[in-house]
Amino acid sequence: MNLNNLSNLFVYFSIFILATNLILFSIVLTQKKKSKITNVAMSLTWLIGLFLVIALTLRGIAAQRAPWGNMYEFAVSSVTAVILTFLIVSIKKNIQWLGIFVTVPAIILLGLAVIVLYTESGPLVPALKSTWLWIHVSSAIISYGAFSLNFGLSIIYLLKTKNKLKSLPSLKRIDDFSYKVVLFAFPIWTFSVISGAVWAENAWGRYWGWDPKETWAFITWIIYAAYLHSRVTIGWKGTKSAWLGIAGYAAIIFNFFVINIWVTGLHSYAGI
Repeated sequence: MNLNNLSNLFVYFSIFILATNLILFSIVLTQKKKSKITNVAMSLTWLIGLFLVIALTLRGIAAQRAPWGNMYEFAVSSVTAVILTFLIVSIKKNIQWLGIFVTVPAIILLGLAVIVLYTESGPLVPALKSTWLWIHVSSAIISYGAFSLNFGLSIIYLLKTKNKLKSLPSLKRIDDFSYKVVLFAFPIWTFSVISGAVWAENAWGRYWGWDPKETWAFITWIIYAAYLHSRVTIGWKGTKSAWLGIAGYAAIIFNFFVINIWVTGLHSYAGI
């Protein structure tokens, strides 16, 4: 078995465990206190994180480059970032109740990765053979992980306003936590956009060319900037902030799937 096939095997294992966790975290969502089921679900989540890191490492070794050369690799990397962000935050905060809102998008994206987006590993196009690949893409992936948590928290907030999920923390706690997540992610996303512009100047001789991915990255930045600005200046909190968080994540998803697959651009992820 070569390294690519072994990497794929770890991704398949992760999908199987995620499917198991879908059931476990559904039960956790109805519980007010930690239980053995919670501990099992979190332990399996750590295992998923380990498997995905191993899968990406093997893929990178096989390709002899960073494992971010196509949509399949970026999708797996994004899921890994979401899982690891959730796990790291869970070390200090009791957020096991957020598990199902991490598991659902993770299993959907990994499923799409192996069924629709899969591409054999190969060499990078010349423009991507740069140290900026590590800097720009890694910061984008970290941002995606944090923004995914904000999306989950926004959904939870809106559900609680409808008198659902009563066992979860208060609306204020969820709203404050969601805000702190964006405070963390926004500067990293800003750095990602800036580093992408610097990389574009090195690769194509211009900092900004309104390429579709550049444009949507900027639109995403504007939405999250509006999220933070509106909270500070006009006191938009709660439901309004939740909808802005969902809008920002919708822009990210649109950029990843619609722009990458159906819109031609200079970036390597245009097309599958």
